[in-house]
Amino acid sequence: MAEVTAAALLLVSLAGLVTALATGIGALPFFVLEEMSDRLTVALWGLASGIMLAASGFGLVREGLAEARREPHLLPLDRFAGEAAVALGLLAGVVLVVAAHEVVAGTEVDPRQYEAADVRRLVLILGVLTVHSFPEGVAVGVAFADLDIEGVAALGFTVPLLAVFMTVAISIHNVPEGVAVSIPLRAMGVPPRRMVGWAVFSSLPQPIGAVLAFYFVRLARAFLPVGFGFAAGAMIYLVLTEFIPEALAEGADLPGRGYRELVVGVLVGVLAMTPLAFV
Repeated sequence: MAEVTAAALLLVSLAGLVTALATGIGALPFFVLEEMSDRLTVALWGLASGIMLAASGFGLVREGLAEARREPHLLPLDRFAGEAAVALGLLAGVVLVVAAHEVVAGTEVDPRQYEAADVRRLVLILGVLTVHSFPEGVAVGVAFADLDIEGVAALGFTVPLLAVFMTVAISIHNVPEGVAVSIPLRAMGVPPRRMVGWAVFSSLPQPIGAVLAFYFVRLARAFLPVGFGFAAGAMIYLVLTEFIPEALAEGADLPGRGYRELVVGVLVGVLAMTPLAFV
């Protein structure tokens, strides 16, 4: 059982907060532009998709398999080979996202509701947003599992390279989400500064998910292969069912329906994360 210190929890929460703040970047173009081009939005969704797919494959799945092979695991994991443990996690991640979407079916949050909401309504909105962004926070938290065990020195810690890559990956993914939040607010005449605040608000569950996931995998390291698989499964499923369809919806009116921008974005994202396969 690994020690969980207050300083470590603070570091992981800050990483989660960085990903949430990145959502606010999506509102920044509206300080100088009336709207962001569909072409750029599709490319950003593609970039985020490529980064997340590569981070899941090169990082989370790979680390999960390595962890399963080098650590003696307790029940119930000792009945599984390493591959089966990670596969179990992958399936669990997909099931979580599917179940979460079923829970909030018909209760999707329109950013226009933010401005008119009272405190009770904002709490409900945050609950719905948690379902959507919590798995991304989990991916960040799990990636920090080897904190002070291996990685690069930073802020008095040894930070795993996987954690650095994952934090960057989720942050980039959040930029187009910030754009999506800001567009309807812009139509309402909401000032850009408040648009930034609402965009960040939409991703606040991520630092919470990061801390909870990190705390769990540090205390129950025997379940770490399943945890890596869980985060990867959730991320891959989100890319295939949300990120890519969202990109294609944004690019529906572009020449070629946005496929070119999407493919370029995905390839750039995968290439950007390729070094993760060699560390």
